Amino acid sequence: MHAVLSRRAAGGQRALRLSMKIAILSRNSRLYSTRRLVEAGRVRGHTVRVLDPLRCYMRIGTEGFSLHYKGRPLTGYDAVIPRIGVSVTRYGTAVLRQFQLMGSRTPNPAEAILRARDKLLAHQVLAAHGIDMPVTVFGDSPDDTDDLLAMLGPPPHVIKLTSGSQGAGVMLTEKLSASRGAVEALRGLNADFVMQEFIAEAGGADLRCFVVGECVVAAMQRQAPEGDFRSNLHRGGTAVPIVPTMQEIDLALRAARAIGLGVAGVDLIRSRRGPLVMEVNSTPGLEGIETASGADIAGAVVEHLAEPC
Repeated sequence: MHAVLSRRAAGGQRALRLSMKIAILSRNSRLYSTRRLVEAGRVRGHTVRVLDPLRCYMRIGTEGFSLHYKGRPLTGYDAVIPRIGVSVTRYGTAVLRQFQLMGSRTPNPAEAILRARDKLLAHQVLAAHGIDMPVTVFGDSPDDTDDLLAMLGPPPHVIKLTSGSQGAGVMLTEKLSASRGAVEALRGLNADFVMQEFIAEAGGADLRCFVVGECVVAAMQRQAPEGDFRSNLHRGGTAVPIVPTMQEIDLALRAARAIGLGVAGVDLIRSRRGPLVMEVNSTPGLEGIETASGADIAGAVVEHLAEPC
């Protein structure tokens, strides 16, 4: 799938900046996504540097903001592409915010990444924008577990850690007693989690729509391996390119916009009541979807970054 799947905003293709100095915040320059973004930036004439966010340190004061990296100041960066892992979210977003305060552009601002990483907050934001998703419940007190499960409805139930990624921290419970036991165990570990209805008719498949600006530049359908319900490629799922419906494209764009992301992997699931948003990923991997679709997604990200405000 080489064609962009949705129309650009009114006004058509705009002139791009001739050359930019771009920082990519990534802990590993050898990762596929990081390498592809570096390649896409340099082939378009930009200066690109990979920075480990944990080696960036900052000075904050009323007279101005500054950043250093391995003993040298970081200055003059036109744009920053964050590839911040879940384990370094707090510090990584602080570094990104410092770049923003120093005038650098980014497709995914620090606050949007934080919003996306908190599954409970993200679901509240999506619901407030009228974006369809599976029924979700959340509660804290053990005394309320039975009523909370009644609010959710009959099992099966999906239970997700609010800070999980790539399918980690997601479980399926098929009986009410199993749901209750899982809730008690997670509360005993002081873990934050949400519970959702299980969409059986999806058959273990979901859609990853890759949003760049006002376009879905590629999409793939992921299928869970036999015996599992999680379709993540890191969990053994398989992927094939797909052309989403206009309804699915519109839903993906609305979801990314609601969270505040200019680049996002929006995961949808097909249900009897229409497409539902499962998750909005602020640091979507490029390897699986570029391989499945054949699209130059890294190039689309860089070109979006180069568009003038």
